[in-house]
Amino acid sequence: MTHLGLVRKENQDHFLVATLHKTARVRATSLPNPEVLELPSQRIASFAMVADGVGGHAGGGTASRAALEAVASYVTHAMNCFYTANEADDGAFLAALKDAALESHQAVVAEAQSSGETQGAATTLTLGLFVWPRMYILQVGDSRFYRYKDGLLTQLTRDQTVAQDMVDSGLLPAEKAQRSPFAHVLSSSIGGRTQPVVTQGEMSFTEIYLLCTDGLTKHVTEAQIAERLRTMTGSDQACRTLIDDALKGGGTDNVTVVVLRAVRKEG
Repeated sequence: MTHLGLVRKENQDHFLVATLHKTARVRATSLPNPEVLELPSQRIASFAMVADGVGGHAGGGTASRAALEAVASYVTHAMNCFYTANEADDGAFLAALKDAALESHQAVVAEAQSSGETQGAATTLTLGLFVWPRMYILQVGDSRFYRYKDGLLTQLTRDQTVAQDMVDSGLLPAEKAQRSPFAHVLSSSIGGRTQPVVTQGEMSFTEIYLLCTDGLTKHVTEAQIAERLRTMTGSDQACRTLIDDALKGGGTDNVTVVVLRAVRKEG
């Protein structure tokens, strides 16, 4: 779910949740009932992503459009890398995901140049790709991927911001990072200086996953997010409640929330 917020005039956030399937498409045949060959195939993977377009300055309009195009482009690349990479070889698969992000980056840069907006066309990109029981996370920028398990909320991505870089270098205490003027200054973005990071992990049926843009984390604490996930009755309800929390907290930015969990197959 995504929301404009209470201050911005344009929603530059975007999200996508999808599944990957292998299927047959009949192009020509003499068979009398070719549609029987086009039954839905088994799902082989699921993925979700959020992107926060960089706007509010020169190139903001291009950034908003480029953000959506980067997400659509990434879907194409992600599907391609899944089919071409050896899924049994984690190294090859992780490299393929990183290459896909870099290709999306080039697409955003080309779009900005063709429109004459050489500055400002950029976006964050946080993606979770789920191939049971493996999970792969791609991170560029400061949108976040969380895991909630056994009452504990854990951020599985690292914010690619100047403030976080200063914390990691020992120049800024971690407790002051959120209030730093550099807290939302990106050190990596699709369309800007890009340093994609891909990590991997194991999934379980007891975990809940949350992807969000910083419009949520600016106004809602991790303790409050954990409580909302603990008491959730469904993903739709959880998304609505968290967005309401962000709006009550000020709603100074676009806010996007995606809530996911693995579900056992029936039978």
